[in-house]
Amino acid sequence: MNVENEEEIRHQMAKLKIEHGDLDLAIQALEEKSAGNLLPIQRLKKKKLAIKDQIQRLENQLFPDIIA
Repeated sequence: MNVENEEEIRHQMAKLKIEHGDLDLAIQALEEKSAGNLLPIQRLKKKKLAIKDQIQRLENQLFPDIIA
């Protein structure tokens, strides 16, 4: 992996981590004021989980699990 590629992956990871945190705050806010409508919360949680999976895939590209 070259340096440019590694920098791009780290940049993508940083953006995704920010988005993940923003979704966490949005979920908390909806949970506090939710009037029984759980559908928007479930959708945000699903999106948050998908972002977590993307972050994990990028981390695996940076730090591959090499069995010696």
